[in-house]
Amino acid sequence: MRLTHLAALLTLGLPSLAARAQNPEPMDIRACTAIETDSQRLACYDHATGRDNLPAAQKKTDNAAQQASAPTSGTVFGHEASKNANAPSTTAQTTPEVKPLSLLDSRWELSPESKLGTFNLRGYKPIVVLPFFASSNQNRQPTSPNPLNTVTEPQQLDNIESKFQLSLKTKIWQGVFGDTGDVWVGYTQSSRWQVYNKEQSRPFRETNYEPEAMLMFDTNYEVAGWNGRLMGLGLNHQSNGQSDPLSRSWNRVMGYFGFERPNWTIMFRPWWRIPEGGTDDNNPDISNYMGRADMQIIHEWNGQEFGLMLRHSLRGGSESHGAAQLTWSFPVAGNLRGYMELFKGYGESMIDYNHNATYLGIGVSLLDWY
Repeated sequence: MRLTHLAALLTLGLPSLAARAQNPEPMDIRACTAIETDSQRLACYDHATGRDNLPAAQKKTDNAAQQASAPTSGTVFGHEASKNANAPSTTAQTTPEVKPLSLLDSRWELSPESKLGTFNLRGYKPIVVLPFFASSNQNRQPTSPNPLNTVTEPQQLDNIESKFQLSLKTKIWQGVFGDTGDVWVGYTQSSRWQVYNKEQSRPFRETNYEPEAMLMFDTNYEVAGWNGRLMGLGLNHQSNGQSDPLSRSWNRVMGYFGFERPNWTIMFRPWWRIPEGGTDDNNPDISNYMGRADMQIIHEWNGQEFGLMLRHSLRGGSESHGAAQLTWSFPVAGNLRGYMELFKGYGESMIDYNHNATYLGIGVSLLDWY
């Protein structure tokens, strides 16, 4: 597990990143619409309009007077217009209509008008809590071609457990190549907890840690009616932090290709596993089960979010394996959203990389894909 220290570093750094996330630095007021937290979004608007630089006495004046006197940005079209996005207006004008950002733009700050600067905590994968997470075939005796990673005695596990996932990312470098290319780091952690297994003292069955670093570029091309909006290259580590025989891990070089149209996104990720040698490889055949590429399709409709993940080994015969996952997020009350997921195939978690089962999860979502 060559990148284990990166996971620890990202975990320790989250509090400091959260503190810095209180002061986003948008290039355009439209970038503020992508911020989920109300207080941070208000701070972003204040910063974008210059209100946070006003003396305390002026901040207490009538709201209408402030709106009339605060500098605003003109409508931004493409990279060239964005160069003047932060320049003060020389003529009196009304606040321009704020055009919503596209789904990929709202999450990855691709266009100049969506930029929020560095070290702002952003959503990545869904943040979910699933009190009910059931398996059709719990993996009680994990195996691997490496004999050091084969469990010899079956474990006493329940088919019904709980699951939760935390996932965040932040941009650490904006404009690597002038006005293009942003470096992001992300961290995702998911746990399967045998909370109803009283006989075994309610153990955590499996926790997966996934730190990654990504260089993302804004693109603009058309493919079969889809707008190619994102392209990137990244380094990904995923492991379960266990000792042998339960240890599972792999490191990957990943590609990212994002496409969208109104209310739809597609993210295609091919990858290459970085080889490990000898007994250090906990799972030498993992690519034949957890795949060499995946595709994530998201559709937003009427306040709901539907997701489909498809993953495959890109091999035939006995090496042909894959997985599919359906997700559904829907409003319940206020910011509370219900969440369901259905997974079928190999590799729901690292310990189950070569185990085929069906999983159903029901709970709540605190943050969706978009």
